[in-house]
Order: sequence, then structure tokens, then C-alpha cells
Amino acid sequence: MSTSHVVVVGAGIAGLAAARLLARGGARVTVLEGSPRIGGKLQVSEVGGLPVDEGAEAMLARRPEGLDLVRDLGHAGALVHPGTTSSAIFSHGALRRLPQGQVMGIPSDLRALAASHVLSPAGLARVPLDLVLPETPRGGDVSVADFIGARMGREVVDRLVEPLLGGVYAGRVEELSLEATMPSVAAAARSHRSLIAAVRGIRAAGPAPAAAGPVFATLPGGLGTLPHLVAEDVTAAGGTIRTGTMVRELRRRPDGWRLTLGPARAPEALDADAVVVAVPAAPAARLLAADVPAAARELERIDYASMALITLVYAASAFPRLPRGSGYLVPAVERREVKAVTFSSVKWPHLRDRDPGVIAVRCSIGRYGEEHTLQRSDDDLKAAAMTELAATCGVSELPLESRVTRWGGGLPQYNVGHVDRVARIRAAVTRQPGLAVAGAAYDGLGIPACIAGARAAATRMLEFVNGRGESSHGSDGQGEQAESTRS
Repeated sequence: MSTSHVVVVGAGIAGLAAARLLARGGARVTVLEGSPRIGGKLQVSEVGGLPVDEGAEAMLARRPEGLDLVRDLGHAGALVHPGTTSSAIFSHGALRRLPQGQVMGIPSDLRALAASHVLSPAGLARVPLDLVLPETPRGGDVSVADFIGARMGREVVDRLVEPLLGGVYAGRVEELSLEATMPSVAAAARSHRSLIAAVRGIRAAGPAPAAAGPVFATLPGGLGTLPHLVAEDVTAAGGTIRTGTMVRELRRRPDGWRLTLGPARAPEALDADAVVVAVPAAPAARLLAADVPAAARELERIDYASMALITLVYAASAFPRLPRGSGYLVPAVERREVKAVTFSSVKWPHLRDRDPGVIAVRCSIGRYGEEHTLQRSDDDLKAAAMTELAATCGVSELPLESRVTRWGGGLPQYNVGHVDRVARIRAAVTRQPGLAVAGAAYDGLGIPACIAGARAAATRMLEFVNGRGESSHGSDGQGEQAESTRS
């Protein structure tokens, strides 16, 4: 059993998951977190007496890594699932049901698409041309808008694909990578001339809805409780977690790595045999600049979007009719401030059961390149959310309580070329013995994808400190993509 010292920089879910595996594998682990708290984008607090997440509220249940972690922590029996995942899109002035048969907004059932009324008559008429158009040439990576627009027309991109991808990345479809954000679609489209046929093939190959089980899962106290459960397991296995400890420098030494911590006036040196860098792209680039400049240059090219989540808790009487779906999305072309609304008390029965007399709602504001929309007071953002709910749901009362959470630079952008960029980052990193990277900047924003990357990084570092590192340096083992990570 190794007694080597492995340092994990960053105490988000990726860093904590990596630390847990390292500690359970026998390494002496130190986790360093620059902020005063652990959890990264996973955070929960009470609003109106309800525990409502301030960041991600669910993890994909049809991908195993997140559920496996909860099970290994001994909390599988506590998992809860949505009461409904039925959602809508605000299009052409009204809320409309998301059409059946779509994959990330790409339609496969033309009758369901027509019945949804999401598209205009002209936009609807353009879609079936995909079935007869010649193959769209595609060499390397292309943007989501360019490829899907060429096959089905711009209205499908603007009113179906953009709002669904926007809910994940808050990005621009003109820049988002087809290969990175929709890997299964990108792969299927290489073997089908028609994109409709490709999506039909994806759906046919998947499990039947009844057999697939719930799509999402969370914990009754909010998904923001998960990092604390992982942290407890890390410390129980002998690991150390230090918050409020900024890593200012990372440098290679002949026998490992040296990290410089704390303020410049009182620096602290910490030596490690191996290091996992599990922070966003910009701080990762800063740490790797001296000894892994090729990786640092690529990391600097990963942009981030900012957003805000406005949580409002209303008396149930504020709604003329109880919302029936989990929420709705708003395409950018509608030019409304709010881009997504989640009826949390409807989506999650455990919240409704805690207080049937109130309804908690989360409204999302902010897209990439529109940071000016967030340069307003919390009261202004709250007013925008209230105005949205009054217009679409007829809400006629003021909220009982509210909360505004800002995520500045919170969502990495998987723009065209992202897959190759990540490959170059990993190629440079894996040439450095005892170094690995993990986190949302690479292979997926969802909880399962971050955990998968953390597992691969921790496995490589355990192999290294146990004397098998040389054989592992040529393979990163972290090839999962973003499409199946949505939570």
C-alpha cells in the first residue's frame, strides 16, 4: 500500500471524487480549495424553508458514475427522482410542449413536431427536406448551428436545439462544437445521409422509456449535500481538506512537485509525489504555465459563460393553476431575459411534500456574450424573473422569499475544436509523471462526467505512486463526452 502524498487542487465534485479514490487506494491525500467552502457549483441553501439547490439540482440517472458514488457512500436508499420531466418551450408567444421523439432538440417524429406548434409553418415545411437533401460534407468538427441548420433549417436550430443546449452550456450554437456537445449525434450522422434518420437510429438503439428508469436523480436535502458526503468519506479514509487555501504556483521538482500556497507575503511550500489539478480552465492554465506550457495555452482558449439563478418561493395561491410540467425553456430568438424556468416544487415531489402550501421556482438568466444582462442589482434580476412568471403563468402575488445566486464564469464553452483541444491538453499533461487534470472543462459538465474524469485521474495517479506510472502515461482513459451528462 502506497504512502505517497498526492495533492488535489480544487474541492469541487471532481476534486473530491478523485481525493476519495486516492485516499481509499492508500495514498496520503491533501485537498486544497481556494474558496471558503467545498463543492464548487454544487451548493444548497434554504429558501422559504425549502432546501433548493443554488447550482446543479440533479444528475443523470441513466449514466452510472453519479449513482455509483452515492451507493458507495451508503446513501443509495435516499435518492429521489422527479415526479415529472415533461417540459415546454416558449415559442411564438406561447408555451408549447417539447415534441416527442427529439434528441437534444433534433426532431425525429415529424407529426409530433407539427403538433407541438414550436415552429412556424415555413420552418416546419423546411424540416423534411433533410430526408432528400444530399449528404452535408463534414470534414473535421463543425458548429451545431452550421450542421443542423444545413440539414433541417435555421428554425429548428433557434427554437429547439439552442434552448436545450443553452440550458446546459449557456452558449451560442454558432460556436458550440457538434462533436463535443452531441457526440452520439455526430457519430450517427457520419453513417446516415439524413439527420432525421440518424436521430431515429439513436432512439431505436436506446432502451425503451419504461425500461430505462428515471432520467434524473438527486438527494432529499439537495444535490449540494453530495460534496459534503464525499468530503466526510475522504477524511474518514485519512485525507485532509483545507479550504481558504489558494495554490499560487505549481512547479516540478526532481522527486515530484512543489506547490506554493497562501499569500505572497507569507508563502507556504507543500511537496507532493503527484498532483491532480481539478480547477476551472483559467486557474489550471496559470498553475501549468511554467512546466506544461502547451497544456496551459490550450486551457487559456476555453471560454466560460456567466449566469444567475433566481429562486422564488410563492404561496401556492399565487398560481391560478398549478404548473403541470417540470418547467420550460426560452429560445434566445424570443429576446426575453429569462432563458429557463424550473418549477422545483412540481418537479421534485419531496419538496412539494415538505410544504404543499408553497411553490419554489428557479429562473435562469445569462448567456455567453451577454454578461451585461447580469450587471444589474439582485433586485433587478428578481424583478425580471417575477415579470416572466406573471406573463407566462399568471402569477399575481409577490414571492414569500427569494434568493439570487450568481455564477460568474461558471460554465465552460465546448466550442468548435474542443475535443481536439482536450486531447492536446491531456497529451501534454500525461507526459509529466505524476500529474493529471479533471473537471468540467474537459469531457462533460454533468456530475457523472466529472466523476468519470476524476476516477480516471485518480487511477492514473495511484498507478504512478505505486510504481506503475510509466505504463500509464501514454493513455488518459478519459474519453467520455458531454452529451450524456446533462443534469
